[in-house]
Amino acid sequence: MTDDTPEDGVRQDDSAQPDAPGPEAPDDLEPDAPDAPDSPEAAEEPVFDIHELPGGARSAIEAVLMVVDQPVTADELATALELPVDEVTAIIEGLEDEYAQQERGFTLRCINEAWRVYSRPAYAPAVEKFLLDGRQAKLTQASLETLAVIAYRQPISRARVSAVRGVNVDGVIRTLVTRGLIAEIGAEGEQGAMLYGTTPYFLQRLGLSSLDELPPLAPYLPDADVVDELIEQGHG
Repeated sequence: MTDDTPEDGVRQDDSAQPDAPGPEAPDDLEPDAPDAPDSPEAAEEPVFDIHELPGGARSAIEAVLMVVDQPVTADELATALELPVDEVTAIIEGLEDEYAQQERGFTLRCINEAWRVYSRPAYAPAVEKFLLDGRQAKLTQASLETLAVIAYRQPISRARVSAVRGVNVDGVIRTLVTRGLIAEIGAEGEQGAMLYGTTPYFLQRLGLSSLDELPPLAPYLPDADVVDELIEQGHG
């Protein structure tokens, strides 16, 4: 009994030591620290290398320009795609020259230092014939909704119409302009956003002598301050 007691005591004292070497354990985790979700190193890693995409940066820029609904600057493209501005500018100008040489139906146009794909003016008759073919056909639901917003809130910009409807309306507005139901009637403020309103042909098609004869639908549309808030949320 006397021989066993000290050994038991030693074992109990060792296990209860408050200063036992434990603080060294966190050092074993250091190699895995960069993979932690909140690690700055992990957050800064690029999602993809644009030069590894099929066609590289050139095709990537072309793809973006095909889908934007508003002209974008070379700086905006460079920031979003993590490319030098000079490289982006050179690619855009190269694409513009290539489209012209190949006589493509579309081109790149620079408006206020911002770029976007547009149909080439030389093919306007074909585009117009397509849009006007079936002029007497019923408007789509999207066209009717957009036309209603413009009729009751004119003069109004495309951004405000989009805010009310909750969708992009560029294509619909182009169709309504081509059909002669709405027209550009001025610019808004310092930003110069184009304003749209209905035309005499619109009144003619509805059998009205003036906009005062429109049914009282306006009270059901959002107020101007609500529309402004929607626009700000969309930009955010």
